[in-house]
Amino acid sequence: MLRFDFFSPEEEIVTTLFQGLDLRFFVKRDDMIHPYISGNKWRKLKYPLQDAYQKGKTTLVTFGGAWSNHLLATACAGAKFGFQTHAFVRGEEVHNTVLTLCRTFGMQLHFVDREAYKNKELLYAQHFGEDPASYFIDEGGYSRAAAEGVSELIEELQDNYTHLFCACGTGATLAGLSLGLGSGLDTAPTAEAPALHGVPVLKGGDFIRDEVAALGITTDHITLHTDYHFGGYAKTKPELIDFIKTFTQETGILIEPTYTGKLFYAVYDLAKQGYFAPKSKILLVHTGGLTGFLGMQDKF
Repeated sequence: MLRFDFFSPEEEIVTTLFQGLDLRFFVKRDDMIHPYISGNKWRKLKYPLQDAYQKGKTTLVTFGGAWSNHLLATACAGAKFGFQTHAFVRGEEVHNTVLTLCRTFGMQLHFVDREAYKNKELLYAQHFGEDPASYFIDEGGYSRAAAEGVSELIEELQDNYTHLFCACGTGATLAGLSLGLGSGLDTAPTAEAPALHGVPVLKGGDFIRDEVAALGITTDHITLHTDYHFGGYAKTKPELIDFIKTFTQETGILIEPTYTGKLFYAVYDLAKQGYFAPKSKILLVHTGGLTGFLGMQDKF
């Protein structure tokens, strides 16, 4: 059995950004779990890697873009737990810090054009279909097993909150939080459970609801805030960068523009608009992925 021990505290946010509001804000510091198998990636990989290990698989095969936190997490996890790793990378061959780290951890990279990348199952079948030791992990770690790993976050909470927020890319993290709160197909969250919110980081983020449902998890108790993508995936605007700078300088908690920056900005903006009832206690899940900051240095 693979050991997935980690540390992830809850920390109250103190910053001038939230002054004058009769609200309290906290962060679940999943960014502290591991420097490279970071945040929700650690949780999402837990059960797929356990499954691969129990089935005697020796090679992990996954997918992502050139700055993918998931690729780096899988590469590091493979090195840590004794798997070989391969990744299909979307787009033309490039060299950057994240991919260099992937290679350093032993991952073999296969660059494919964007059209071919759309059919991940076919790519896997063509290159690894005859290898009984290989194990398929979808882009971003998306799977029901990934959601089950994320669901364990709820059991760790040391306090009661009125609202729980996370950033959304594939929907697996949001699905896992819903699962942990008891929002299965046949059950609803208990009365004292926090309201669950997702902040999609891609334009047209309503698709996240379908992605959660595809994992067999109800979306009835989920609120999506789809207006905080800042132009689309990995897109930014000056107000987002200014917010990230202020927040990071005043709290010592690093956030980045692709995921966590948009999440924290969304909660900040909603609070300023009076979205939350007075005395609300809001928990934001810091999903890590801070190496994504390296691809955004020119914005700062």
